[in-house]
Amino acid sequence: MNILGIDIAKAKFDVTLLCEGKATNANFTNTEEGFEKLGKWLKKMGTEPVHACMEATGNYGEKLATWLFDKGHQVSVVNPLVIHAYAKSQMTRNKTDKTDAALIARFCEREQPALWKPKPLEIRVLHALLTHLDGLKEERLRWSNRLSAQPDSEFVQDSIRQHIAALDRDIQRVETQIASHIDSHPTLKKDALLLDSIPGIGPATVAWLLSIQLRNFANARAVAAFVGLSPKSHSSGSSVHRPDTLSKMGNSALRKSLYMPALSAIRFNLIIAALAKRLSDKGKHARLIIGAAMRKLLVLAFGVLKSNSLFDPHFALAH
Repeated sequence: MNILGIDIAKAKFDVTLLCEGKATNANFTNTEEGFEKLGKWLKKMGTEPVHACMEATGNYGEKLATWLFDKGHQVSVVNPLVIHAYAKSQMTRNKTDKTDAALIARFCEREQPALWKPKPLEIRVLHALLTHLDGLKEERLRWSNRLSAQPDSEFVQDSIRQHIAALDRDIQRVETQIASHIDSHPTLKKDALLLDSIPGIGPATVAWLLSIQLRNFANARAVAAFVGLSPKSHSSGSSVHRPDTLSKMGNSALRKSLYMPALSAIRFNLIIAALAKRLSDKGKHARLIIGAAMRKLLVLAFGVLKSNSLFDPHFALAH
């Protein structure tokens, strides 16, 4: 099958088509019209279907990936860090959209990355709602910080308060919509009840966990790696032995949503409280203990979904 490397940006995307040893380049606007022009170009080149490969860039690339999938092409969506490592291995010096597309095409041809398929619509809608909610909360924090600086003008202070109040109303509406969306889909509703049975995990974290489709992961270790909660070792020879840290190479939004639940779970979840005590008795740093609690919450979440059973602390402690 012919290979299509895609370097995608907000406004446009560059492509490199590998066909019978020959590389052909083109670029298109990142719009529905641009997608259709890409389809006509591939027909003209006589190379359909193709194995298209692009970096995971969130909303910029997901629509194109879905369009290609719907048109019958094979699609791979690869972690940018993997492509970056491949570029270093190839000692790539020049970096342009055109050369990046060619690099991704060569990577795809050589490595044959796993194939991708779109998430179900209800998951995509949930993710869009969560991302919007995150943006509203970040904006509220910025305005709250401005108010904390106590501008000299009473008018300005009042204007900021009104803006914060409007944001609060928007946040509440989105949170209500998220709850309604989950409640209206039987599978999401069932999984939400299972996740909610874990002490420490609340509605916000439940929604983020649902958005990554935990059931699709092969094991708990794969989930931890995806979220960026796998331990990262630093050792070399006999002289370099740094403390282990979290890799933080993964879903930062979900990682952030697990922080406060982990603090709560250390107090109220028997399993995680016992884990925190063991680590504390060994003299481990508080940050490592919180990271371990976040990872354990993720493992427990994966467990209740895979077993289709409500959380049972006594069963978990016995195994």
